[in-house]
Amino acid sequence: MEIKAPIFPESIADGSVAQWHHQPGDFVARDTLLVDIETDKVVIEVFAPEDGVLQNILKAEGETVLSEEPIANFEPGGAATGDGASAAAPVAVETPADGDRFASPAAKKLAAEANLDITGVAGSGRDGRITKEDVASALASGSVSEEPSPAPAVQAAASAATAPSSAEFFGGSDEERVERRVPMTRLRASVAKRLVEAQQNAAMLTTFNEVDMQPIMQLRKRYQNEFQSAHNGTKLGFMSFFVRAATEALKRFPSVNASIDGNDIVYHGYYDIGVAVSTERGLVVPVVRDADALGLAQIEDQIMAYGEKARAGKLGLEDMAGGTFTISNGGIFGSMMSTPILNAPQTGVLGMHNIQDRAAVVDGEIVIRPMMYLALSYDHRLIDGREAVQFLVAIKGMLEDPARILLEL
Repeated sequence: MEIKAPIFPESIADGSVAQWHHQPGDFVARDTLLVDIETDKVVIEVFAPEDGVLQNILKAEGETVLSEEPIANFEPGGAATGDGASAAAPVAVETPADGDRFASPAAKKLAAEANLDITGVAGSGRDGRITKEDVASALASGSVSEEPSPAPAVQAAASAATAPSSAEFFGGSDEERVERRVPMTRLRASVAKRLVEAQQNAAMLTTFNEVDMQPIMQLRKRYQNEFQSAHNGTKLGFMSFFVRAATEALKRFPSVNASIDGNDIVYHGYYDIGVAVSTERGLVVPVVRDADALGLAQIEDQIMAYGEKARAGKLGLEDMAGGTFTISNGGIFGSMMSTPILNAPQTGVLGMHNIQDRAAVVDGEIVIRPMMYLALSYDHRLIDGREAVQFLVAIKGMLEDPARILLEL
């Protein structure tokens, strides 16, 4: 039986094998994760179709795969033995040669990157195979030694392909001027490409304002416990207020909720708000659908669920498709002010920043208030400066007087 790559959507041309979770000869139970395939947007998981043995791998880690392309051969049937192998037909097993230890491709790659001698690593896999986890454990414990230095010519040729261990990379003497070269992940490369395209194809401009967060902070403090009790533990955060305020402002300024398609302007009659989420793999923007029809608790629930899925790498393409406007919160990392880049083909993105106590003039008196800078980046091809400023002022007014959100004032 052939294990094939999944069918990619039209927006994704191909993917690459990120990690094999089993090796040839391993018995794999039905619905067990076999391999992760990384695309420009998400990581797609491929599971075993039924109980059986992974015969051989056709696409190694790092190789490019097309939609429905065979990536491995799989033999259904068999039963797991004590060591996790299968009792089905025998499978050809790679054997060590010239003293080289039998290791998985991922283990060899990790050992090469760390410049470590793999012969000193004890294998815990089938038939003594050295797994990626074995190498990682050895690195953590420091129980393995570095490989002997190669000849100068060989060392010069290999210097660009090898990378130091984390200890060498972040420390060491001044004479060890090491560099670490790793390929971009598909997600990072895709983000980089889209951001450059957005700057090249849009007349992007940013306008700023500041908002007094005290009314919302007092509202949260006053009603937090009651809100959680009424909504099954959902906490009342800041983001739901910003989503609702942005949605109401978009109703008044349709151009900010529009997009440019060639020589046409597409005005969207719905409000799908993207919320930028930072993960270890890069920036992703899941979308809160029909935000105008959701209450604060429903918005908070969706954002929380998206955050958990993003950190676990479980976001699907359907979670990030579309979106008419984006909100990015750099304040959680301490950012005071920034100019967010448009998420094409959208024409507006709102940047939130850190809340800090600052002196403010209220009714002729200087008082200390928790203030936040807001930034709106917009496409000047479609949105005039007057509209952009008024849009941001509308958001500021609703946040400083949250009753305006409910009253749609």
